[in-house]
Amino acid sequence: MVSVIVCAAGSGTRAGLPGNKIFYELNGLPVLSHALSALAPFADEMLVACREEDLPRAAALLSPFPRARAIPGGVTRFESVTRALALVRGDIVVVHDAARPFVEKEEIAASIESAKAYGSGICAVPVTDTVASIFEGAIADMPPRDALYALQTPQSFRTEELRLAYARAEKAAKTDFTDDSGVYAAYIAPPRIVAGSRGNRKLTYPEDFSPAERVGFGVDTHAFAHQEEWDRGIARLNLSYLKLAGVVIPSNRELEAHSDGDVLCHALMDALLTAIGERDIGYHFPENDPAYAGADSMELLKTVVKTVYGAGFSVKNASVSVLCELPRLSPYIDAMRKNLQSVLGCEAVGIAAGTNEKLGYIGEGKGITCYALVLLEKAAAGRDRP
Repeated sequence: MVSVIVCAAGSGTRAGLPGNKIFYELNGLPVLSHALSALAPFADEMLVACREEDLPRAAALLSPFPRARAIPGGVTRFESVTRALALVRGDIVVVHDAARPFVEKEEIAASIESAKAYGSGICAVPVTDTVASIFEGAIADMPPRDALYALQTPQSFRTEELRLAYARAEKAAKTDFTDDSGVYAAYIAPPRIVAGSRGNRKLTYPEDFSPAERVGFGVDTHAFAHQEEWDRGIARLNLSYLKLAGVVIPSNRELEAHSDGDVLCHALMDALLTAIGERDIGYHFPENDPAYAGADSMELLKTVVKTVYGAGFSVKNASVSVLCELPRLSPYIDAMRKNLQSVLGCEAVGIAAGTNEKLGYIGEGKGITCYALVLLEKAAAGRDRP
């Protein structure tokens, strides 16, 4: 039998939230619900240790989990786990922080199997940053990084051994442990680690609760120049060109614009800017500003991408659709993709080109419209900008 203890008695102070962070909604569900959903398939019972004032609210979230119940936690994590250990009935006990809602089922299963085989199973990931101990504001020691791991939850144990460890710690009046592996290590044996994941992060500070991904949408339209001359047949023999994603495409008509008329870049820039809550390209690159007369839109796009990175995001993928009757764009799509991949700094760039089946201003050959959709993600620390 497997019992699960969910530590949920925090206050959310460091997160800057008005109440317990386990009730903060992520993707439409409270943090606590995400954690319970991941743990439920492995649990014969789940005890959610929370603050007295949070008991009714926590209990209301447990209806989808008939094997779960809310119990009063303590002032400290040690006290919360001690109270829960007195009530669990399983041979194996799994302790997990409710503030880790992104835990994967593979990690939970590995932790439990390790506890069955060896007595303990602690999820952990190798440390990638250089770590130092500090004394009076200066670095005192820098242990070798290749021997260091960051410990996570879930942490699984044989129940009676963890109970014994907690009883011994309480008898020794040493209760300042930050997690269960520390108690187990001090009074039973060195705990075994299993592979955790970097996605299994703990929600602690305000930035942890901001969306990890953002979506942006942009649309732009440019009319073909000299429409009257075209209608009268005067301009039909003129050889010209237009630019899309910086690629020069032969055309007997050019697009009317203050800059170079790259309608694809313009739609993409609006998608990027709106995704980070910025105003559109008309605000950033005004049409009445002589500095942007004939401007290279790919250079403007580079400026926008720098703004995106400055806001702490990078481009995960971009999807663009161009509607026009002529010229035919399919021979140039690969070149356009390569240009955008280079500027955006991501491989996942898709470009579709189609007509409007002779309908409307596009079908009549009066202009081109482009739609762009982008997905941004939090920029990884140290990642090079394109």
